[in-house]
Parts: sequence; C-alpha cells; structure tokens
Amino acid sequence: MSNPEQRSPRRGMCAAILCLEAIALGLTTPVMITIADVDTGLALAIGLGLTLACLLLAGMLRKPWAYTAGWLVQVAAVGLGFVVPIMFVLGGIFALLWGTADFLGRKIERERAEAYAAFAAEQAAPEA
Repeated sequence: MSNPEQRSPRRGMCAAILCLEAIALGLTTPVMITIADVDTGLALAIGLGLTLACLLLAGMLRKPWAYTAGWLVQVAAVGLGFVVPIMFVLGGIFALLWGTADFLGRKIERERAEAYAAFAAEQAAPEA
C-alpha cells in the first residue's frame, strides 16, 4: 500500500473471517467429544488448537506468511470433516469466505495503490 495511514481491507476482512471461524472451530470440540466419540484430550487439542490458531493469525496478518498459515487453517477445517462430517460443508464455506476476502482485499489494495499513484502523478505534473 502506498499510504501507510490507510487500513488494509485485506487484513480486516481476513481477520474477521478468522475470528468467526474460531467460534465455529471452538464449538466443534464438544461435538467431537459427544457425537464423534473422539478422546477428550485429542478433541480439546484439535478444536481449541485450531481456535487459538485462528485468533493468533487474525492478529498476525501484517506478516505475509500469516496468509499462507490462514490457508492451512482452511485445509485443517475442511479436513476436520473426516471426524465431524458437517465440517466438510462448514469448513468449505469458511475456505470460500477466506479465499474471497483474500482475493478481494488484494484487488482493493492494488486498485487503491494505482489510484494514489495516478493522483500523485497528476499533482506532480506541471499545469499546462
């Protein structure tokens, strides 16, 4: 981004998706224990681990590697469907939302940078 005072739309949208996803993943923990008969310790490690990962990544999205890690969380959420089948759908929905936020955020930032560059060039050009 060319203007450091501007907030990143990509970071904001992706952080919002991760925070919502953290709630959904946290709620899979009791489902894994009661319905899927997953060992309590394993269910806590998976469900709360993914929840914590989402919340931490939401705060780390200033770093480029955090977006890659966000994609890994999406893969893990969909993969959780092998334990809790509804997560194939729910994880897929969050993966779609994550991808959309990432794609649109990049597009908005690129167009914003082009607009700032065009404005700066217009301001720097001598008036004829």
